[in-house]
Amino acid sequence: MKNYLLLTLVGLLIISCNSKSKVEQEIEKIPIDVEIIRFDKAFAKATPNDLPQLKKEYPSFFPEQYNDSIWIDKITDTLQNQLEEEVFKVFPDNSSLTDVLVPLFQHIKYYFPKFKTPAVVAATSDVDYRNKVILADSLLIIAVDNYLGSEHEFYKGIERYIAKGMKPSQVGPDVAAAYSKHYIKPPKQRRFLEQIVYYGKQLYLKDLWLPAVSKAEKIGYTGEEYEWAEENEEYMWRYFIEKELLYSTDPKLAARFVNPAPFSKFYLEIDNESPGMLGRYLGWKIVNAYMNNTDTSVQQLMVTKADEIFKNSKYKPKK
Repeated sequence: MKNYLLLTLVGLLIISCNSKSKVEQEIEKIPIDVEIIRFDKAFAKATPNDLPQLKKEYPSFFPEQYNDSIWIDKITDTLQNQLEEEVFKVFPDNSSLTDVLVPLFQHIKYYFPKFKTPAVVAATSDVDYRNKVILADSLLIIAVDNYLGSEHEFYKGIERYIAKGMKPSQVGPDVAAAYSKHYIKPPKQRRFLEQIVYYGKQLYLKDLWLPAVSKAEKIGYTGEEYEWAEENEEYMWRYFIEKELLYSTDPKLAARFVNPAPFSKFYLEIDNESPGMLGRYLGWKIVNAYMNNTDTSVQQLMVTKADEIFKNSKYKPKK
């Protein structure tokens, strides 16, 4: 009986390995060594007397225009200390960050061979959710106090559509979004089509780079919001076509359908039911259709114009 169970387990393991595509098997072999510097821990452990040494070790985090008294106040601040304690509960060591970053960097390296692994710094930012991830040359800064969990008490004053993305599982999508900006040629025109295709490219890269992450989390939706978008894809597309929005340069369209928001603005009864950023969702569909219907490489996609992508995508919403 024991032998039978052992053979069954081995068989399942072999099936699991074989089920991975050849591409994924190649990606797993790419050597990536991620160094994670826990500045958040170093700052939390420091006393006012440690400040000179801390500044010497981490000069980039102590701008010269700020007086030492500011940092001393922060080191001894009760709220800062509470924030640090909560961060250590969610990120007690580097394992959860490493588990996300290593496969992500392997995937980026596979599709963009010139990619160089950055030094990663974990820091706190007074919950600056507008700058959760900062990418500068060979340095990647992750403000880990923005990933404590969407229901965390520290986020109670933050609007729900923002707080829902402040959870550990969003580290990967946020880092991927930051890196995508290095590869995607930004739109030169203000037309709505350019904007949604730009984000469609970003989400396409997330599909390649984060194959284990759900579609909903890649775009920053809940499962219910993504399901709503899927069910209403045809209706949304018909609305965009009938209202002639694709080639419009109306600056309000970004706020209505592209930028993060509690809901999209069709100016109809369905608005409150809809998630925000539905323009990005449709741009994602267009880019996927284009890649499925052409022989374009990922590198070529990054510089291909929105008009060409839309024309050759032959995109049709599912019914």
